[in-house]
Amino acid sequence: MTAFDLHKLLRDVFAPDERDTAVVMVDVPTGTIADNPDWVERRHMAEIWRQGLLDLGVNVLPLLEYPATGANNGDLPAKGKQAGVTVGMEAVLSTATLVIAMTRYSATAPLSALTRRYPALRAASMPNVLRRMEQSALAADYREVARKATRMAEWLTRAESAEVVFATGHRLVFDLRFRIAHADDGMCRRDKTGFRVINLPSGEAFIVPYEGEIPEEPSRTAGEIPLHWKGHVYVLPVERNRIIEVRGDGPDLDALRAHFALDPARRNVAELGLGCNDRALITGNVLEDEKAGFHWAYGRSEHLGGTVGPDRFSHPDHVVHHDVVYAPGCPIEVTRLDLIDAAGQHRTVIQDGQYVGV
Repeated sequence: MTAFDLHKLLRDVFAPDERDTAVVMVDVPTGTIADNPDWVERRHMAEIWRQGLLDLGVNVLPLLEYPATGANNGDLPAKGKQAGVTVGMEAVLSTATLVIAMTRYSATAPLSALTRRYPALRAASMPNVLRRMEQSALAADYREVARKATRMAEWLTRAESAEVVFATGHRLVFDLRFRIAHADDGMCRRDKTGFRVINLPSGEAFIVPYEGEIPEEPSRTAGEIPLHWKGHVYVLPVERNRIIEVRGDGPDLDALRAHFALDPARRNVAELGLGCNDRALITGNVLEDEKAGFHWAYGRSEHLGGTVGPDRFSHPDHVVHHDVVYAPGCPIEVTRLDLIDAAGQHRTVIQDGQYVGV
């Protein structure tokens, strides 16, 4: 096995130089959110990557720490710390050209918002990254990852709908009208256009289903999504791009119903994603799992090109963008996925769980 070369990865993905001002940031445990060994390792990893940027001659600010939000893609707190000194989070991030976020709770959505406010900023979001990924998804050939992601993003953009058949027999049609797909291709250089935020490890094409925001034009996203949760399968019926119910007979049925009932915005079908990193392993870590195959998400979508942002939630603590993965090796897989264009022509992208023609 080839030894992981951090400096090569940093050069290939970010192409950093003396013109950059870089910030590596981490979230830290709070009184209500306990620490764990993976989180400790991640903070140590952040220090190593920060030193790697220094080795390349980049201007690197002190490690930026902030209290964990407790929710994936919730807004960042106003204050953090650098070298023990309290600082304004946005004040620090607005001065940077490169941010690497090695966090427990995903910061992808708020970082996306910051890159729109500060066009010189680009960012890599790495929620729940682990050192072992340096021998799996982080060690991928990112030229090949970029080729696949770009190709599938083009297919998604040309499609008007996607029909998914799950291994359980359930079916869902995603309405892809009025949307443009994007490629998370593993490139986060200064000249990056479009979305200036990547997940790392990278490797997916993604699109937000049409959410019905045009008057008199309801979304056509409809069907049933099977959800594997703690050893049991539940079913999420969907109408007009909204989860309308949770069905099943597992012990967590009431908890799942309460989760979606807490805030109507959580019921939004927020993403269709096609992971394409052939080094990604299925381990239960969503950051890497989603790069291995098909996934969808619910909740917040505006950071990916949709219309549901934090303002659509009734309380900041309710904000969530949660991915569910169905790649080969997951408890539930996808049997078939067809993309259908405006002329009714079908392109089969997944057949018997495997990509076709990628």
